[in-house]
Amino acid sequence: MYVFLPSTVPALAALLDEGRLEGEPLTAFTAEPEPGGDPEEAEYEAMYAAAEESLRLLAADPRAPRRRVVLTAEMPDHIVEHQDRHGDGVARVSVRASIPYKKLKAAHVDDERAVADVTKAVEDPGSGAADDHELLWFAVQEIRYVVEDLHG
Repeated sequence: MYVFLPSTVPALAALLDEGRLEGEPLTAFTAEPEPGGDPEEAEYEAMYAAAEESLRLLAADPRAPRRRVVLTAEMPDHIVEHQDRHGDGVARVSVRASIPYKKLKAAHVDDERAVADVTKAVEDPGSGAADDHELLWFAVQEIRYVVEDLHG
């Protein structure tokens, strides 16, 4: 199952150090389009549901760079437990295992232009301040450079 995991830049640094994403169970989102629904649109919605959850992680870590981070991973169905379904073709799930680096498919991160709006959205989650910003896509092998650039 393809899952979208909310994260932060410091969590990316820990992922690189440890070789896996820890924190069992991990909250994630997955696309579950309605019959006849658009699977790509559902994946887009699932990614941005994870980006919204990333705002909550940022609120809990005031020192983290103000960039939403979403990781995508391919996980076996048996370790993914459904929690609830949103009406927009998105399901909230729990991943019941750590996620090895090799299971990651990509990272999605805000660019520098989003920082002020992400900061506002962290302070007021209902503001929608970050909604107009698209996340940038990075290949897994580029995560190290993202972390070095943003985390030092």
